This record gives sequence, C-alpha cells and structure tokens, in this order.
Amino acid sequence: MNFEITNTFITEDFLLETSIAKKLYYDYAKAMPIIDYHNHLSPQRIFSNIPFKNLYEAWLAEDHYKWRGMRANGIDEKYITGSASDSVKFKKWAETVPYTAGNPLFHWTHLELKRYFNIDKILQPNTAVEIYDTANEILQNKTPQQLLTDMNVEVVCTTDDPTNDLRYHQQIAKTNSKTKVFPTFRSDNLFLIEQDNFHHYLNKLSSTVDFSITNFEDFLNSIDNRIDFFHENGCRLSDFGVGASMHIVDYTIEKVNSIFKKRLEDKELSPQEINTYKSCLFNHLGRRYHEKKWVQQYHLGAIRNNNSRLLKEVGADVGCDSIGDYNFAEPMAKLFGNLDYENKLAKTITYNLNPSQNEVFATMMGNFNTGGIPGKMQWGSGWWYLDQKDGMEKQLTTLSNIGLLSRFVGMLTDSRSLLSFPRHEYFRRILCNFLGNIITKGELPNDVVFFGKMVQDISYNNAKKYFDFDS
Repeated sequence: MNFEITNTFITEDFLLETSIAKKLYYDYAKAMPIIDYHNHLSPQRIFSNIPFKNLYEAWLAEDHYKWRGMRANGIDEKYITGSASDSVKFKKWAETVPYTAGNPLFHWTHLELKRYFNIDKILQPNTAVEIYDTANEILQNKTPQQLLTDMNVEVVCTTDDPTNDLRYHQQIAKTNSKTKVFPTFRSDNLFLIEQDNFHHYLNKLSSTVDFSITNFEDFLNSIDNRIDFFHENGCRLSDFGVGASMHIVDYTIEKVNSIFKKRLEDKELSPQEINTYKSCLFNHLGRRYHEKKWVQQYHLGAIRNNNSRLLKEVGADVGCDSIGDYNFAEPMAKLFGNLDYENKLAKTITYNLNPSQNEVFATMMGNFNTGGIPGKMQWGSGWWYLDQKDGMEKQLTTLSNIGLLSRFVGMLTDSRSLLSFPRHEYFRRILCNFLGNIITKGELPNDVVFFGKMVQDISYNNAKKYFDFDS
C-alpha cells in the first residue's frame, strides 16, 4: 500500500492548533535543551562514537516498538530479528509504515526522518530505497555524539545494573562530548530471589565488590558498596521496573536473614517469604537513595515476555510485553509512608502503564510532598504504551486536575535508539497545544509570558533543578 501523495505532513505547525500554541512553542519551547533522564541507550556506543553502518542499524536494530508493528502487519520474524539483510529488513519496515497510520509509530517515524535527515517524504515501498540511501549517506558523517548534539541533548541517563563497571561513563566524562552521560542504578536483579539464576547473579555481584556474600548482611553491604560507586561516577537516579506487581509487608531483619539463608541453601521460598524479602529490600534501597539525595523511579505495571515461543527463539525485551491490571495503591502507600515517617523518603517519580490508574498514581504522589522541594513527588510522563498523543494529553489533564502541572519534570524517551530524541519535540508540541487550547477557550488568562515560562520549566528548567546533575 502506498500513499498517493508522498510529501510529508510534518509541517512547521504540526500538532499546533491555535495561534497561542504556536507562540508558546516557537518562542519558548523549541530552543530549550533536552534532559533525557531515563533511556536505554548504550554508553559503549556513545563512547566509541563510530558512525552507524546504515539506517537499519541506527533505527530498527533495537527498536521493539517497530518490531511489534511489523509482526502485527504479518511480517515474518526473518525480516524483523532474523537472518535477512539490513536493507531487506528496512524495506519490510517501509512496507509496514503506511499501515501504522493512527499509531504513534507513524508520527515518530516521519518526525525523525525530518529532523535527522531533512527527509520530507512519507516512508513507504515506493520511497524506501531513496530514503534509505539518503539517510545512509548522512549517517556516514554523523557520530553518535554528533547526533545527540544536533538534537540539543544536554544530559542522558542510561539504565545500568548494579554490577556494571561504568567504564564507558568514565571514559565519556574524559572526552569533549557536549552531552553528559550519567548512569542510573537499576535495581531489578537484586529483587529476583525466586529466579533460578539468583545464585549466578550473587556470584557476579560478589566478584564485582571483591568480597564473599555469605549472608544477608554481606548482601546489603555489597549493595551499599555499589551505590557509593555509582554516586562517585555521577549517578543521581535509581530505577525499578521488575515484574508487574509489588507487595509491601511487615518484616524483621531476623526473618529476612532466615529467608536469605534458606535461598542460599537452594530451598524453595513461599510467596510470603519472597514478598518479605522484597519489602525489606525496597525499604533499604529507599533509605540509601535518600541519603545520597538521589531521585528514585518506579516503572510499574508491565507483564513482560508473554510470548514464550519468541522468548525462546529471540530473547527478552523484543516487543512481547503488555499492560497489567494490578493494585499499586496500597503498596505505594505503605512503602512511601514508611519512608516518609522515618523522614527518609527520597525525591520520587512513579510511572504507570495501565491508563485506568492515572488518577490512582497522581493522587498517591500528592500524599507525600514536603516543604523545601517543589514537586518532590512526581507522577511521571506517559510511559511505554502511553507515550503517544492521547496518552500524553490524558496525563497532562489528570496532572493539571490533581497536582501541579507547573512543577512537572517533563518528558523522557525511554528508548534504545539514538534517533528517538524528536519525541521531546513531539511532547513539547502537545504540551503547547494543550495549554493553547485551554487559553483560547478562556479557561486560563491570555498571558503568553507566564505560560511561556511554564512551558520552559516543564521542558527543561524543572528537570535541571530537580535532578541537580551539576552537584
């Protein structure tokens, strides 16, 4: 299927419906730098700074959003993650793109082609070769660091396991890269006590800290060791994203010691014992994050790797995750309440994947704000399946109704692709249009200077202050 008209729809006024929205975007939002405080970019790729071989490698090789769309279009796995050549896989993506109309992939695809390669044509079978060749020629002269600079990216925060040696972050810090690259302490593997490879992970952690882990005290000491190391290397954020649900129960250290010892002896744990262990770990990490003045992030609600066949054939994180339907209100209330009671609750951002829980998350975060830190408890931007126009607008509406939109720390890419940064432009256009429509209706004052400052704060200034990377 081809579009008859092949010129793009990405005009200067894309998504901007009112004169106020256009003024807010052009005069205030557009030029602001980008702080991308959560993504899955490769620090090794950024440090090596070697140009991509082609557009497929830069754009599709690790993008499970696109893979999922191609599978929905009936494309064989051979042309997605399989043995087909890069150019053939790209043509299969071009074949799929027209069918993504109405999906955010259609917007992202053409916004990225426009911003990185100044390509004004719709990607489809009859334009695929021309677009591929044009982009490949440009990519030959664009290093990863230059691609970040071109998008005015000031900071990126990668996602890193506690055992990561952070060598590439250290090396990037010694270069003249205009974009700062900081690690994020992703704690997921510390929680997976019920999994078969937990012993293997403990051995890896033990080797990393260079001392044996023979009991729970050793385990906590190893965690503290890694948090100190990450902090010394610029880390100011943690993240948690394992599993679909969380349970916070009462515990004693003696009980957790017993549970940990039982697991070291290869004995099976009950669900209650697993929850007790994880509850203790949540609280311990929360206290450490507060001590370090980090921001803690919780990505909640995904059911991962649902397709067991593809999990076996291709691996994890290949586009087979879904939205879960779980209770997070009570666990968040108990965890944040415990830490707040001890005056050890760090700055916190939560992200829900289930849109029916928007109000649940927004109201919960408002319960634990304190003096001295505007917007301390953040309900984060639309995440994963919700980081599209409708999801962003609903998030902005709910946050406006329940919290303080003006204190919001804004958008992130959560992406594995170095070509994903126009998503910040996408968000900023939606934000400006959201405010422009409300102002045009007379529901807010027609004060462009005031709301222009608010747009700049949400786009950049709030994140700059909140994360305090300069410290």
